[in-house]
Amino acid sequence: MLLKNAQIYTMEEEQVIKGDILIQNGRIAAIGHVETEDEVCIDLNGKRVYPGMVEAHCHLGMEESAIRSEGNDVNESSDPITPQVRGIDGCYPLDETIVNARNAGITTVAAGPGSANVIGGTFVAYKTYGVSMDEMAIKNPVAMKCAFGENPKRVYQDSRIKTRMNVAALLRETLFKTKEYLARKEAAQGDITKMPAFDMKLEAMIPVIQRDLPLKCHAHRCDDILTVLRIAKEFDIKVTLDHCTDGEIIKKQIKDSGFAAIVGPSLTHKSKYELANKSFKTPYELYKEGILIAITTDSPVVPQEYLPLCAGLAMKEGLPEIEAVKAITINAAKILGLDERIGSLKVGKDADMVICDGSILDPQTTVYHTIIDGEIVYSKA
Repeated sequence: MLLKNAQIYTMEEEQVIKGDILIQNGRIAAIGHVETEDEVCIDLNGKRVYPGMVEAHCHLGMEESAIRSEGNDVNESSDPITPQVRGIDGCYPLDETIVNARNAGITTVAAGPGSANVIGGTFVAYKTYGVSMDEMAIKNPVAMKCAFGENPKRVYQDSRIKTRMNVAALLRETLFKTKEYLARKEAAQGDITKMPAFDMKLEAMIPVIQRDLPLKCHAHRCDDILTVLRIAKEFDIKVTLDHCTDGEIIKKQIKDSGFAAIVGPSLTHKSKYELANKSFKTPYELYKEGILIAITTDSPVVPQEYLPLCAGLAMKEGLPEIEAVKAITINAAKILGLDERIGSLKVGKDADMVICDGSILDPQTTVYHTIIDGEIVYSKA
């Protein structure tokens, strides 16, 4: 397939190119001036082409539309420590929320458990088109969810958690036990008689200890964010700062840590105390500090299709337009470790893109086509 006469917003060094895009075998084969007679040709007449948008933190498909408990698989709140559960087992690929996301140009999301638990389970990154989550998934797992602050305190206030101190202690305990469990497995050198008793929770945490899987840390308030940084340093693990509502207050500490921030959801009421400083200005303040940022809807908190609207509102508060687009494309892909495949328009990458008649950040812009893996999966009627 050949897309002709487009304004191509690459999110690469040469940010805007006027020309053509050749798609072959689900990937971008050429960008620029392309001449070929062997492809289906679509003349875009100057329309804009952006990379398919990427959501770095959501629960899309895990809390189904217009259904209550029957379709809510976000939190396994039987226990505050559930690293063994997997988001891929709770995602329903046929929910209309995924269709709405796809039709708006969101082509990849990272979805998984919510923030009820100190450790909630694994996230999966998947494309927003298909009927089988196994086939839609492009990285599973992509992160291990954990949470700090008010949510685990509230959910387990009548059982195991009364303070932020115990939230941190339960996470530390699990990390310590995982290190010990792994050491005993390695010392056994495959001798089944010397192996520790199988523990599914600790097995799930081994990739975290080995730095193969980041902790995806729900943290709004500055003290909770600092606790994340403290524990990350103690155990030498990778983390992302998800929500990062108070990030502006401690932006120097975040910058020094080297960790990325996934900011939002900001298009909501300040529904609890730890959201008191919630603002669309936060992405700009973190960007100015040199912190890698992405913007999140936390769908279904904000409907997934409003991801570009959230980025546009961040632009209104100072974030440069190109940086706002990066926050929902290449930056999100980098944070997820998927930037070799998605997040920008570059030869060799997956042919995921959205075609529209104006800025993707403008709510009046019309999306004409969404393309995933080189296939047109949505066209405006």
